[in-house]
Amino acid sequence: MGEIHVLINQVKLERRIEELAKQIEKEHQGKEMVLIGMLKGSVMFMTELAKNIKGDVILDFMDVSSYKGKESTGKININKDIRDSITGKDVIIVEDIIDTGRTLTYVKEYLQGKNPNNIKIATMLSKPSKRVMEVDVDYIGFAIEDKFVVGYGLDYDEKYRNLPYIGYIE
Repeated sequence: MGEIHVLINQVKLERRIEELAKQIEKEHQGKEMVLIGMLKGSVMFMTELAKNIKGDVILDFMDVSSYKGKESTGKININKDIRDSITGKDVIIVEDIIDTGRTLTYVKEYLQGKNPNNIKIATMLSKPSKRVMEVDVDYIGFAIEDKFVVGYGLDYDEKYRNLPYIGYIE
């Protein structure tokens, strides 16, 4: 594997997450809020986001996959569902990166069936050039071009998630 180049440094990343947290806090003030992280990639982003939101925030997780090995099966599987009821709550799906939009479209429709007050989407990174399905993303950290990125939760073969910045591999 090649050298990892810094795309978004730690300071810039943390500053942007603080801004997103303030925006979320303002828009959901006084409401019961549930952040649903998409495992595993969203963990670092979601943790930083939650730490910067004042007020009550419930954390939950989903593990959803559409891949077997490196090939997309086209079928989306829920490997781990949320634990608690989201009925009447403000839900924010937290993603590390959105590319095609297929998985998020499925997850949003699935969660809509659990009667939340509303569902919004927060993503650390968005790759609009890869979009196959239109997804309304409410909170975007950074829009990036189509590069293979690692760090801050994003992995290559389960490695590099622990990097404190977003890097790319040529």
